[in-house]
Amino acid sequence: METKRQYEVVFIVDPTADEDEVTRLTDSFKQIVTDQGGTITKSETMGRRQLAYEILHKTEGSFWLLEIEGSGREIAELERRMRVNDRIIRYITVRVDEDRRRAEKFKANRVRKAAKRPGGQGQHGRSSGAEFVRPEAVEADEDAA
Repeated sequence: METKRQYEVVFIVDPTADEDEVTRLTDSFKQIVTDQGGTITKSETMGRRQLAYEILHKTEGSFWLLEIEGSGREIAELERRMRVNDRIIRYITVRVDEDRRRAEKFKANRVRKAAKRPGGQGQHGRSSGAEFVRPEAVEADEDAA
């Protein structure tokens, strides 16, 4: 059985491409992933941005993020298609499932340790703040008495 893994794919589209062409290109990439058995969990445009350095004589591009869940076969096909497409300036694929699992484990440990700590959750060794009372509050209490 193939395990489902999570990937983030960020790609930069040529700035000379119009919005319709970029949308068609992104939809074709989504179709490639779903045809290969993967699922798109998130698709968002990060907009047109300035590049850190010139790539293929271009100084800006349209950035797109796809979050994909799949076995890896669809990623190989997607990267192959991006490599041969002239409109894609640059792309990167990162496997994020292990990092997210590790982050959730750290978060759970942090919550568990905070619950064990005397004084309850979220104290982080700091004072409760009861001894730090604003002067206005003290004056109001004296006036009430």
